[in-house]
Amino acid sequence: MPGAVHKDGGMAAYLAVTAAYWAFMLTDGALRMLVLLHFHTLGFSPVQLAYLFVLYEIAGVVTNLSAGWIAARFGLTSTLYAGLGIQIAALLALTLLDPSWSIWASVVFVMSVQGASGVAKDLSKMSAKSAVKLLAPEGDGTLFRWVALLTGSKNAVKGVGFLLGAVLLATAGLQAAVLGMAAVLTIVLVAVLAGMPAGLPTGRKDAKFLEVFSRNPDINWLSFARVFLFGARDVWFVVGIPIYFYAVLSDGSEQGNRAAFFMIGSFMAVWIILYGAVQASAPKILRAARRPARDLVVAARNWSAGLIVIPAALALMVWSAGAPAPWLTTTLVTGLLLFGAVFAVNSALHSYLILAFSTGERVTMDVGFYYMANAAGRLLGTLLSGVSYQIGGLPLCLATAALMLGLSTFGAARLRG
Repeated sequence: MPGAVHKDGGMAAYLAVTAAYWAFMLTDGALRMLVLLHFHTLGFSPVQLAYLFVLYEIAGVVTNLSAGWIAARFGLTSTLYAGLGIQIAALLALTLLDPSWSIWASVVFVMSVQGASGVAKDLSKMSAKSAVKLLAPEGDGTLFRWVALLTGSKNAVKGVGFLLGAVLLATAGLQAAVLGMAAVLTIVLVAVLAGMPAGLPTGRKDAKFLEVFSRNPDINWLSFARVFLFGARDVWFVVGIPIYFYAVLSDGSEQGNRAAFFMIGSFMAVWIILYGAVQASAPKILRAARRPARDLVVAARNWSAGLIVIPAALALMVWSAGAPAPWLTTTLVTGLLLFGAVFAVNSALHSYLILAFSTGERVTMDVGFYYMANAAGRLLGTLLSGVSYQIGGLPLCLATAALMLGLSTFGAARLRG
């Protein structure tokens, strides 16, 4: 039967999807750091750096809106394979970048490559997240544990990718780094094509595109909250913090630049790995196995409200301090790691609730719509990151994050469960 889930192969399929998703996210994290740091050293302004990632996020909005329907129509394995294949093509395309091109020619080219990478990422993400809903055994909080494990481990792997990207840029250079990642991802794709077990639906021919838009108000309000949750992260994470730390850590020499790359990559890696570890632990932190779904809806509101305090306090601290100082850098790093931990619990709650609110026959479409909202938030945060940093530096980036979290909390407060 098309679309049926073979439960006997559920765990094997879950592991195969997770492994493919890990490989993808390792290259995704590395590519982001490679592009950001490489073009910063070429003299790109914060706004120009933000432009490099704009099409990546726009592609995510469009891809997620259509990916749920594509998966419902053609099957989840098709979208997973397509995501891996497009990422390989994007990595290979980046090797064609010519240093003799003008800045704006380089911006347009890299924007296009990043756009393809954005399509790839969201095809892979939607496939992996939807697979959890379809494959997880029912009862005893298993769904929350499985989605937290997938999401948390993915973010830990992406964090390693940030560090890998910074190290590869400092040691091998841009072209050799992307060629190596393309080769590894090709091996992964061939292995997954050859060994994917049964367990995922193959699609249904009568799936209609308009089914993507949900009539469930909980899904719509959760998607609204997701927009501003991820916007609040990316408004300081994409451009603000890397450029701020580069200004603080680099002395302008080649050796100083390499040291700054390593330290920035290390911080971004540690942040994402911590985020992933807390996400994976969220069911235990929240004691989810012993709590009804309604309690977790209330928890989503409370954790969102609590997160607002952290960027607001950091914005005030950085603004009042004026010039950078060692104590300020230490406090800022500590505060942002705390933000990452609380943010991770919020993100895990959202990732569980979207699957809890959806039904088996609609899961790919609801997840696609929800991650369209996620991509819209990242797009908004990316744009505001460059603009906010150029206008008001890091304090304005952090203050904007606090404002966006207020809007996210408003959306979470509308959930009924």
